[in-house]
Amino acid sequence: MLSLPSLVRIYLHVEPVNLHFGFDRLANLVREEMGCDPLSGHLFVFRNRRGDRVKLLFWDEDGWVIFYKRLELGVFRFPRTTDGVTSLRVTASDLSLLLWGIDATAVRRQKRFSLAAHRAAHAVAP
Repeated sequence: MLSLPSLVRIYLHVEPVNLHFGFDRLANLVREEMGCDPLSGHLFVFRNRRGDRVKLLFWDEDGWVIFYKRLELGVFRFPRTTDGVTSLRVTASDLSLLLWGIDATAVRRQKRFSLAAHRAAHAVAP
């Protein structure tokens, strides 16, 4: 599986795309439809209409990298979004679940500490 540094953000392009697209056309989708910088070093994930293939695109300091996966059986389950949303930021764990064929909406997460929630709960009113 992929090992990503914690600073790398992962964005899913929620609508299917033509996976015949190469480096430049996918980078253009990142820029124009997702509103992100394709040279940022972040990971961008695309799927085809049938949902049985994904491409992962990122810039690696001196060139483009594409990972391509085709399923022999089944489909990738991308999260559902509201109309008008072109991309969705996910965690490395969410991406791993997606690539392994696990429906993240059916997974129950255990409670974990969140610094943002802790700060909100213990905020002092002015």
